[in-house]
Amino acid sequence: MIDVQGLTKVIETGTHRVEILRGIDLFVPKGQFLAITGASGSGKSTLLGLMAGLDNPTAGSIKLDGEEIAGLSEDKLAVVRGRKLGFVFQNYQLIPTLTAEENVLLPWELTGGDGAGRERARQLLADVGLGERMDHYPVQLSGGEQQRVAVARAFMVRPPILLADEPTGNLDSVNGRHILELLLGMNVREGTTLVLVTHDPQLAERAQRRIVIEDGRMVADVAA
Repeated sequence: MIDVQGLTKVIETGTHRVEILRGIDLFVPKGQFLAITGASGSGKSTLLGLMAGLDNPTAGSIKLDGEEIAGLSEDKLAVVRGRKLGFVFQNYQLIPTLTAEENVLLPWELTGGDGAGRERARQLLADVGLGERMDHYPVQLSGGEQQRVAVARAFMVRPPILLADEPTGNLDSVNGRHILELLLGMNVREGTTLVLVTHDPQLAERAQRRIVIEDGRMVADVAA
């Protein structure tokens, strides 16, 4: 489902050259739950961002469900992301002027979905325990509730791939565990491939497979 070959990311500013990723090779089969771990600054979030097409690599190949995304224009990337990817951010990334239901519905509308999307958005909000809060705006929701909206939104278009960047990082342990269980439960029901960046070893241990990034290199690849 995800095939990364020779992935390199270098940032050059004046006389400084910083190698963030150094030749990452990674294959993630369909339906796998993969955790990416490593110290702060190791390059794990950069790797996830490149997989999502949020940035371009300096070198290397990124294929999502057999489709090369490295080097695509922003318009073409947007189409691929709309069809193939769901993303859960650490800081929720909800639109403050939209209700919970409208935030969840947004990916459907951006991909030209029909009127049936509203029913799915409401069902997803019910699935994450917010069936009674769908008309609330983000400012009216707690951090844990906002992240539940973000999880529902990520599944809205039934993406084959779900990427999550420290999805529990801004939450207390109780809410963090709840979000993780929601992600895993919905991931199984929807049949997606889940790639999750985390610094939490207990969370990483729940994955079917764990890789470790250190100074931009993959130094370990461990199956559960």
